[in-house]
Amino acid sequence: MTTTHEIEPRNSGRDGNGRDGGDRNRDGVPDVLVSSMSGRRKWKNRMATVWLYTAVIVALIPLGAVMFYVVQKGSAVFGFDFIVTDIPVSRRDLGPGMGPAVLGTLLITGMASLMAIPLGVMGAVYLNEYGGKGRFAKLVRFMSQVMSGVPSIVMGLFIYTVWVLTFGQSGFAGALALGCLMLPIVIRSTEEMLKLVPNDLRQASYALGNRKWRTILTVVLPAAIGGITSGCMLAVARAAGETAPLLFTIGIVFKANPNLFDGPNTALSAQIFRNASVPFQGPQDRAWAAALTLILIVMILTVAARWVSSRFAMKHS
Repeated sequence: MTTTHEIEPRNSGRDGNGRDGGDRNRDGVPDVLVSSMSGRRKWKNRMATVWLYTAVIVALIPLGAVMFYVVQKGSAVFGFDFIVTDIPVSRRDLGPGMGPAVLGTLLITGMASLMAIPLGVMGAVYLNEYGGKGRFAKLVRFMSQVMSGVPSIVMGLFIYTVWVLTFGQSGFAGALALGCLMLPIVIRSTEEMLKLVPNDLRQASYALGNRKWRTILTVVLPAAIGGITSGCMLAVARAAGETAPLLFTIGIVFKANPNLFDGPNTALSAQIFRNASVPFQGPQDRAWAAALTLILIVMILTVAARWVSSRFAMKHS
């Protein structure tokens, strides 16, 4: 005896109540509804993409305007002679000359970086890897947050009181002031980058028998080296452009002084402030060219640091 079974198609147009609901996918959702959801998602994706590109363009407009204006104004006297020639003693003189300020900027910022970056990275490693939520770690974290909000002129007055009044003005005094400004930036940025490193990497290193210090040096830091470098270069850029702390600490010179510990010194930011405040064409041209030089120095240092960090990360990957 043959029994005939009526088999309803899988994507039947009828729902459980016998109503016609159109074609359905394997999850039982009508294709019309799926098409509608897909259309809304595509529309939202397009809107988010347009909003993202618009925000980038809006952010690039002031940056491009500043760069164009600085290049236009600074190219009048910028050149090799501008970088190596001594600063004119008379403010009314025309022509180039900012060699001592270029050398002073490199030396003072470099010394500040040598003091602040290693100390800041080690402080961030302690906060994230050792201190955790302990009382001392909370105190260090709180103090770094407070230091990041201290005005730069206050830091300059502090170094002037504790160092300059005793040992006199020097490039090292300016490096101390800039280092104090860089330290909280390095600590906070490095700590945030270390938090992004997955704990699975640490556990895998511990499973291989590595101690904690070796795990930090060979696994954690290489994994976060890109973000750490970005934070350090942000601190360097801020230090290189600071003027107020240097007015109290380094003094003013017109010839190069390569010794940071003996006698006054000068920097590009201080020379920009000094020359831009004079109503003569010569010093104003030198101020614009000094601003262009400072931007180029920060850009070159940033590119070099990113290249070194990428090579270091590839070596340890």
